[in-house]
Amino acid sequence: MFPGQGAYVPAALARLAVDEPLVEETLRPLDVAAVRLGRSAPSRFLLDERAPTLSELVDEAPADLHTALFAAEMVLFRLLMERHKLCPDVLLGHSFGELVALTAAGVYEPAEGMALVAARDEAFAARPPEHGGMLALEMSASRAEGLLVGLGEWEVTLAADNSPRQCVVSGPVEPLGRVRRAAGAIGVRATELRVPYAFHHRMLAAVAGDFTRRATALRAGPARHLLHSAILGRRVDDTDAVADLVAAHLVRPTRFTDAVRLLHAQGVEVFVECGPRGTLSDLVTATVPGVRAIAPLRRRVGGPEWADSLSGLTPAPRTTSIPAAPPRSPSAPAARMHRPGPASTPADAGEGRTEQAAEETPSGAGAFPDRRSVVATLRTLYAAALGYPPEVLTDDADLEADLGVDSIKQTELFARAATRFGRTLPADGSRLTSYTTLDALAGLLSTLPADGTRAGAPA
Repeated sequence: MFPGQGAYVPAALARLAVDEPLVEETLRPLDVAAVRLGRSAPSRFLLDERAPTLSELVDEAPADLHTALFAAEMVLFRLLMERHKLCPDVLLGHSFGELVALTAAGVYEPAEGMALVAARDEAFAARPPEHGGMLALEMSASRAEGLLVGLGEWEVTLAADNSPRQCVVSGPVEPLGRVRRAAGAIGVRATELRVPYAFHHRMLAAVAGDFTRRATALRAGPARHLLHSAILGRRVDDTDAVADLVAAHLVRPTRFTDAVRLLHAQGVEVFVECGPRGTLSDLVTATVPGVRAIAPLRRRVGGPEWADSLSGLTPAPRTTSIPAAPPRSPSAPAARMHRPGPASTPADAGEGRTEQAAEETPSGAGAFPDRRSVVATLRTLYAAALGYPPEVLTDDADLEADLGVDSIKQTELFARAATRFGRTLPADGSRLTSYTTLDALAGLLSTLPADGTRAGAPA
C-alpha cells in the first residue's frame, strides 16, 4: 500500500540507511532526477535530522514534499522486493500514493515516475485553482453524503471513503465551514486538513486536464505487478486505464474502503504499508478486523527493527495472474507476501513497544515508568495544555498532521514532559520533529538521561 500526502516524517530513512546500503543506493538516482526537474534532492528530507516538518513543507515547498514522499515509498518498496525477497500479489495506492503505485508496478521507470509527480505540481502552477479545503469526518461515507444532501451543500462532495467510520469531504472554504459546524452539532468529530486546495473535487478539473496533457509526454509501459486503483474502482491493466487514472486522480473520490474489502474478498490477508507512519494500516484494520496490516516505518527504525516488523512473511511462488510484461531484470525476485502463521494482535504490538522501551531505558533510570504509563501521563499533560479531550490524543495520533500542533508548541510541551519525568532534553532540539506521536515521545523520554535533580517517576 502506498499512502498519500500526510505520510511524511522528517529524516524518516535516517536510521534505516545506516543498516541498509540499498536506501542510499535507491535515493541517488532519484536525487539526480529531482534536481534535473528543479526540485531539491529528496535525500535532504529523508536522511537529514534537520529536515523541515510536514507543515513547513506544505506551506513553503509542497513540490519538495511530493518528491520526498515518492522517493521514500519507492525506497521501501525496493527494500521489500530485493532485500526481503517479497513480491506483492497486488499494489494499492491512496490518493497521491496511486502515482507511486503506478511506478512501483513498472508502468513508469523511477525517473519517469518522478517526472509524473513534477508534472502534477506544474499543472497546479499553470492552472491555479480557487482556494478550497478538506474536512475529515468520523462517520461513514454514506452517512456523510446524506448529511451533505440534508444540508443542501451541493458544493461539498465526498473526497475519500477511508474506513467504515472515517471519510473526507472537500469543497470551497465557506460551505466546508458550515458542514464542520453541522457535524459538531450532531456529535461528529470534524478535523480540517492542512491542504490549500479541494483535492478529489471538480474545482480541480482544469488542473486535471493540464496534468493529463503533461503526463502523455511520459513513457508508460505495461505493468509488471497487478495494480488496483481505489479511484477507478478496478484494475489498471492497460494504457487506457493508466490514462483514465491520471485524468481522474485529482477530481474523483478515493474509495479506499471498497478497495480493501474487495481485495480481502479475493484472498488478500496481509497488507504492508510502503511509507512512513501507519495511516493506511490503521484504516485496513478498521475496515476488515482480523487481517494483518504491517506498517514497518510507523516511526524511524533501523534495519533490525524493520526486519522484525516483517516477521512471518516468507517468499513463495507467485499465484496471482498478472498482465503480460517484459522480462524482469535478474535482480527482481519471484516471490509473494503471504501469511503462514497467526497474525500479531494490537495487544502484541503494544507489549513489544513496552519491552523495547525497557531495554532502551538508560542506566541509572531504573525507576522510569513503563511505556504505557508514560503515554497515559503525556495524554493528560498534552490534553490539558492544548484544550483537547483526552480521547482525541490516541497513542498514534500525529500531533502536527492530525491535531495541528506546530513544531514550536511541540517543543514547548515536550520540555514540560521532560521536566515532569526528570529528564534532560536532547542537545539538538530538531530531533523532536521525528517524534510526533505520544507513543514515539514516550519512547524518546525513556532514552533521555535523568537531569540529576528529580526522581524518574512523575508526581
